[in-house]
Amino acid sequence: MNDLLTIDAAETLIGEALRPFPTETIPLGQAAGRILRQNVTAERALPPYDRVILDGIAVAWRDGQRDFRLVATQPAGRPPLAMPDGTGQAIAVMTGSVLPAGADTIIPREDFDIQGNLVSLRADVTPRRNQHVHPKGADCAQGAALLSPGLRLTPPEMAVLAANGISHPEVSVIPSIAIISTGDELVAPDAPVQDWQIRRSNEFAIAASLSRKGFTRQVFAVLPDDLALTTDHLATLLEQHDVLVLSGGVSMGQFDFVPQALTSLGVRKIFHKIAQRPGKPFWFGLSPKGQPVFALPGNPVSALACCSRHVVPALLRAQGLVQDAIPVRLGETLSPLPSMTRLVPVQLVHGADGVATAIPHPMPTSGDFNRLGMTQGLVTLSPGTAPLMPGASVLFHEW
Repeated sequence: MNDLLTIDAAETLIGEALRPFPTETIPLGQAAGRILRQNVTAERALPPYDRVILDGIAVAWRDGQRDFRLVATQPAGRPPLAMPDGTGQAIAVMTGSVLPAGADTIIPREDFDIQGNLVSLRADVTPRRNQHVHPKGADCAQGAALLSPGLRLTPPEMAVLAANGISHPEVSVIPSIAIISTGDELVAPDAPVQDWQIRRSNEFAIAASLSRKGFTRQVFAVLPDDLALTTDHLATLLEQHDVLVLSGGVSMGQFDFVPQALTSLGVRKIFHKIAQRPGKPFWFGLSPKGQPVFALPGNPVSALACCSRHVVPALLRAQGLVQDAIPVRLGETLSPLPSMTRLVPVQLVHGADGVATAIPHPMPTSGDFNRLGMTQGLVTLSPGTAPLMPGASVLFHEW
């Protein structure tokens, strides 16, 4: 096992091989969930004016004043009115409206009584100058850095883009991905199945893993255990798609034709086999045009583990996403492997302290995937001999 590539070395080689995906400019309404690829600065000072933060009256405050005469109304979205000269004047204001010129204090509606245009403060109310005013530029100055490339556009980022006039943000292109299953034993989920056949499941698990991270441009393909047909199909898929993700056909069996077919098409092997369990036969290469080709083992747990641990993180990095694995706390004793990285499915339990605890659910074999439904992802255990005790910090990758 010592001559196998380590999982860290494999990750480095994948990262070095993948070119960043290109960018495109799209309407803001279509940008949610995409990866931002531009800097965003404040279009103007925020707030852009002295903003009233609740309904009430605006006054030029003088200590001891208790009564005011209401002289005007300042709605939101209108130019600022000016406070008349003289003391004891008030302008009715609305939440979000501009502070009238010459006013410096907002008195909430619940703090006064009003009869006609005469306002009287309630006995228990003592206003403070500048209260309930959100000063111009208090949030940020014009030109301040707000967003940087590599962020996924979630609701807060979308609001920032809209508020600063970014109607067409620059984002990473979503690559077209061919998800390919191999093997004569495979049949569709809705097809009759013989005792010597199995239903296709890897492509749906891989597609779900990719889709939940934003990689929604997908097609499915199934390859037979035939070298010539496999080669022809892969040639067509390489012409049509940006990324290939295969499962099956990469081990040492008589009908494992994938590496041979890819080599004949000029796909350069970067590595084949890494020191991890499950997922040792993982193959990775680049086409002559630079398209990444991920060829995963056919066993379902191995395929999904390789997809979650290698394929999805690599594609996200190529989109520019700034994201690291999540540290979690181990909930039970777990033993590493002496010479291989161990990937273990886990169920996450969130504690009151905000730290997630990972409860291991090891699978007896890499083909036993029926119980993965109770898990949310996997943790990575570096090679070693000493068991990891409950409370140990491990890195988590979501399915």
